[in-house]
Amino acid sequence: MDFIQNSVFFGVVISLVSYGLGVILKKKFKLGIFNPLLISVIITIVVLVIFKIDYGVYEKGTKVISFFLTPATVCLAVPLYEQFEVLKANKGAILAGTIAGVITSGVVILLLAIAFGIGHAHYVTLLPKSITTAIGMDLSVELGGYQSLTVAAIVITGILGNVIGSFVLKLFRITEPVAQGVALGSSAHVIGTSRAMELGEIQGAMGSLSIVVSGVLTVIFANIFACIY
Repeated sequence: MDFIQNSVFFGVVISLVSYGLGVILKKKFKLGIFNPLLISVIITIVVLVIFKIDYGVYEKGTKVISFFLTPATVCLAVPLYEQFEVLKANKGAILAGTIAGVITSGVVILLLAIAFGIGHAHYVTLLPKSITTAIGMDLSVELGGYQSLTVAAIVITGILGNVIGSFVLKLFRITEPVAQGVALGSSAHVIGTSRAMELGEIQGAMGSLSIVVSGVLTVIFANIFACIY
């Protein structure tokens, strides 16, 4: 236990090993519930609870992984560049779809806040739930929310989008690649876009674009929604 508590590599090891196990399970069973990130979160929580390891110790060891979060997000521009012609041909629909996704997210959070009577701080904490962590964390602080809860909301939103995204697309018979990518990217940010990339190159590229556009729009609309409640 002393070795674990003092090891700067513990967080990295448990994160990578648990994520790798999730990847293996996903390939073997091909079920959305075996999302690698979801499996990684569950295993990490179980390990920390069983061995009574302080979260601060784990967090200290994951700073190396966190450092690559923003560069990894920027790399999503590569598939977008490769599908630039598709972007130009559908720019109006992509913009409209992303705006609709951002506004819908804000309206849903507003209605839930009113229905459950949650305070303003918790309300604004949830507003950035559908954008990438790199943007959502700073936006949450700016609005007066709780950064740690925002991160949790963003991760949960992304995992749900990844797990049930394909089912929702099938349920509403959304088969157009551009529409699929925009839907997953604007509602479930990077994790949803990873699912879009599994569906096809066009879906992945449109998801990447939606992350950027929805991030910018959320910063604008979140400030408006923050004044409503």
